[in-house]
Amino acid sequence: MNEVKGQEWWRRSTVYQVYPKSFKDTTGSGQGDIRGLLEKLDYLQDLGIDIIWLQPVYVSPQNDNGYDVADYCEIDPQFGTMEDFDELAAEVRRRGMNLMLDIVVNHSSTEHKWFREAKQSKDNPYRDYYIWRDPKPDGSPPNNWQSKFGGSAWQFDEGTGQYFLTLFDKTQADLNWENPKVREEIYRLMSFWANKGVCGFRMDVINLISKDQQFPEDDGSIAPGDGRRFYTDGPRVHEYLKEMNQRVFGPDTVTVGEMSSTSMEHCIRYSNPEEREFSMTFNFHHLKVDYPGGKKWELMPYDFEQLKALLSEWQTGMQQGGGWNALFLNNHDQPRALSRFADDDEYRVESAKMLATTLHGLQGTPYVFQGEEIGMPNPHWNDIGELRDIESLNMYAILQEQGKTAEEALDIIRERSRDNSRTPMQWDDSPQAGFTTGTPWIKVDERYREINVKNQLNDPDSVYSHYKKLIALRKEADVITNGKYERLDEGHSQVFAYARITGRETLVVVSNFGSRSAVFDFPEEFTAQRISGGAAELLVGNTKPTPALKARIELTPYASYMWIIRQT
Repeated sequence: MNEVKGQEWWRRSTVYQVYPKSFKDTTGSGQGDIRGLLEKLDYLQDLGIDIIWLQPVYVSPQNDNGYDVADYCEIDPQFGTMEDFDELAAEVRRRGMNLMLDIVVNHSSTEHKWFREAKQSKDNPYRDYYIWRDPKPDGSPPNNWQSKFGGSAWQFDEGTGQYFLTLFDKTQADLNWENPKVREEIYRLMSFWANKGVCGFRMDVINLISKDQQFPEDDGSIAPGDGRRFYTDGPRVHEYLKEMNQRVFGPDTVTVGEMSSTSMEHCIRYSNPEEREFSMTFNFHHLKVDYPGGKKWELMPYDFEQLKALLSEWQTGMQQGGGWNALFLNNHDQPRALSRFADDDEYRVESAKMLATTLHGLQGTPYVFQGEEIGMPNPHWNDIGELRDIESLNMYAILQEQGKTAEEALDIIRERSRDNSRTPMQWDDSPQAGFTTGTPWIKVDERYREINVKNQLNDPDSVYSHYKKLIALRKEADVITNGKYERLDEGHSQVFAYARITGRETLVVVSNFGSRSAVFDFPEEFTAQRISGGAAELLVGNTKPTPALKARIELTPYASYMWIIRQT
């Protein structure tokens, strides 16, 4: 197992993800802006955050909330100016924090000047910046690959008589990484931001950049049969990322790759320092445990045993391979974990703390998505008109085409929509939760008067204070960074329990994911070797009183505890 090196400072860090459109509005426009983030830097510093991940603020038509970039080196006026950004970068540094930018280079907007040029003719110098193919003889798309947002992954261009590839929205054209000129452009734009003092990059769906150049039909022999096996972790992806690392990243740069439908084998390669690609990786396997048969747009209760098994498998596998995990249960593309995996009503506070403790005891770099630290749940959606996400609106129509009633389709959208995590940050109990003085671009959750930052900042028992303790512990306790992972719960129906072990210290985390009380017995060998022979100190807990660490523990609903045992 790799020991932490001096430059790998991010292994003891915590990242805070800012979705700028919903974070803080300073103009009354109803949309968040860069100056809103500037206004809240002291809040993030107080929380203990080391790295602020700022999602896209580039010029964009906003068909996919900024992930459709039309100009990579200009700030979209709705978010502010380049002067605002420069001030933000300076103020983040002044507070001893670091700024990480979201980079979207699997695709660009069709409004980007490169694509506008590429459409002009087949011999345009920019034509080969994108992926074009002739229709089949019957005029249909070149193959049966499907868009992640539904429908064909190919769009027909009337002017030149060819199709171009769009793995996401139809206005997001995939860039052709086979073209060295494209790679040079990308490295240049990344260097532009690095030279502005950005400490690192979060790379959007970066493992999709290398496509099988035969562009074959997907015969469905390997599920889900939508073409992804021909462009996921593709043939030249590691070559491209090594080149990017060499050309752009410095020794202190922190990078995280968002990996779509990836494998552990690849994530080890992406994040092992010896490979010189990324610092860490996001994978999403553990967030598909409520997808029946792998189908996102069908509902079922989440599989608790599968959740534990996947988290454990990635802990053990990445440790053995020298990789590094980005730890998360929430982000801008997922429903709120509090509503998904626990209780967002009667036991909301206990549940939010339980999920935090469970995640923050694992090995990796934890990510806090805005609002998670105050226990924000999914909002209640009254009708489809309240939603804004293009994926959700597309699927609402598709589900009805597939035979669902409008209400059945809406029930699925309520649970699955990315908009669940995109409602405005709840700062206080004033109108619109203190997010804006105008009309918000998407509705504020009705529970903001109870659930907001102001109510929690000075409450030592709040969800916020709990997160603050966990973030501080990661900097202090070496066992959280370096301890070997060991699962302890033996398939318990309600409890997830694990240890992190170094030579002289053992971290123990025990969490009840159930709405009923539970009894948990530690394995006899672990009790004899660790619990009986050491002095246990409770680091964090979410109930009063808290139990002592013993061979058998009684847990109230959603109770969760983290102890450290120091061998005597």
